[in-house]
Amino acid sequence: MTAAVARLIGRAAELGRAAWNACANPTGRADPHPFTRYEFFEAVEESRSATPKTGWQPVHLVIERAGRIEGLMPLYVKAHSQGEYVFDRAWADALERAGGDYYPKLQACVPFTPVTGRRLLIAAGADTEATRQALLRAGATAVEQLKCSSLHITFPTEEEWRAAGCLGYLQRTDRQFHWENRGYESFDQFLGELSSSKRKNLKKERASVREAGVEFDWLSGSDITEKHWDTFFRFYMDTGGRKWGRPYLTREFFSRASAGMADQIVLILARRGGKHIAGALNFLGEGVLFGRHWGATEFVPFLHFEACYHQAIEFAIANGLAKVEAGAQGEHKLLRGYEPVAVYSAHFIAHEGLKRAVENYHVAERQAIAENIEDLTAASPFKKSSPSS
Repeated sequence: MTAAVARLIGRAAELGRAAWNACANPTGRADPHPFTRYEFFEAVEESRSATPKTGWQPVHLVIERAGRIEGLMPLYVKAHSQGEYVFDRAWADALERAGGDYYPKLQACVPFTPVTGRRLLIAAGADTEATRQALLRAGATAVEQLKCSSLHITFPTEEEWRAAGCLGYLQRTDRQFHWENRGYESFDQFLGELSSSKRKNLKKERASVREAGVEFDWLSGSDITEKHWDTFFRFYMDTGGRKWGRPYLTREFFSRASAGMADQIVLILARRGGKHIAGALNFLGEGVLFGRHWGATEFVPFLHFEACYHQAIEFAIANGLAKVEAGAQGEHKLLRGYEPVAVYSAHFIAHEGLKRAVENYHVAERQAIAENIEDLTAASPFKKSSPSS
């Protein structure tokens, strides 16, 4: 058998759509995971959102055999820890206090996207286990090759997380809130699964938004125009600028993503008096609606919850989707029918002292996260007698 060769490339565009998507979508799904597709990486890199200038240098890792790309790990050299949603700043501080350099580091991830998905992309016909191990081993080797402190694989699948742990990567967990469609035919049927007090609260929130004169447009595919993106970008910049200082995505990103994968984009726009005042951007794939960005230029009580959570649930029910993943953090989602689930990350740290400290910390952290998920599940808004309890 021809030996496998690992090599680092630069931008996704240097590998190309065909080779990338052969690994990202090996079964040829009509609705692939949106955040493993070439089109998303091309949009985020070529729009100058994730570039060396912004602290994201693409060095994607491939496994090649007989001239064919069989495995791919989306990979970046990072000069900071922004836009990752798995927080390691305490590790950086600890290593720097000990006289080491935490940056640059390697990040195997989807930029600015805290969504679980495959990080070890494997083409059809390749040996899955052998290629996965080759990517993980080559990733660890790249840490030394590129003079980095560490490699962090964020939001992989649980299977990939376990595989990384078997090769000595440190294992970390966290939690998010996802909504599950249990065969609902309407939003009211979903509400009927909730306890009386929670159901009344959600109805009051939704009524408040309606009484404020707000209506919603669901846009996808060719229905989304550049004018809509101009409008949404204004919302994104206004809210993002107040929340974290400098939003990550450029205006060009939205045009590029729309050009490459419009059928996997759902833009929910809130309208009052004939004018759009807020919007929520979602991506669609593998039967899941992924909520990503939100913004508004007018304040309406409960509008954020309605646009991002309730409208997403309504869209999922109307389109027979299995789940809604509403992004990172936010225990307020629990009261709106989103339930806690574990998410994962795996870490290869070259510095032995830091590795030991982080490993000890992770043991306690994983236990705390598991207990937190158990406690939150017990506090679910669903009726205790319902199938959701």
